[in-house]
Amino acid sequence: MKFELPKIIFVSFSLTFLMYNFICKTIEGEKMGKYIDLTAENFNIAKEGVALVDFWAPWCGPCRMLAPVIDELAEEFDGKAKICKVNTDEVQDLAVEYGVRSIPTLLFFKDGEIKETLIGAQSKAAIADKINSLL
Repeated sequence: MKFELPKIIFVSFSLTFLMYNFICKTIEGEKMGKYIDLTAENFNIAKEGVALVDFWAPWCGPCRMLAPVIDELAEEFDGKAKICKVNTDEVQDLAVEYGVRSIPTLLFFKDGEIKETLIGAQSKAAIADKINSLL
């Protein structure tokens, strides 16, 4: 069995570099896909202009059903409204602060003020109509 150290080091370095880039972008609050992953540290992003904030959790069936809709809306409203997500398992304080008792909960902000709230899985059209009404 021939052991090739240089290839292993190269592959290891490449994987480490890719993981580092992903983690750095996530921590900085950059867009993952097109939606913005919010935390307590960067939540003020949602308070500027028009924003949809989806409070969700990975174990939530309706949240998983809604995820592709959120992704599509993020693409369609890119540059017009911010489409954001808050993982309630990781950022419980925000869920408490905004009175989220059921997930998914969708909060619609305009200039820092909550204008609309939707609870449960919703159609893409219903969500898009709410966003358009705030633009």
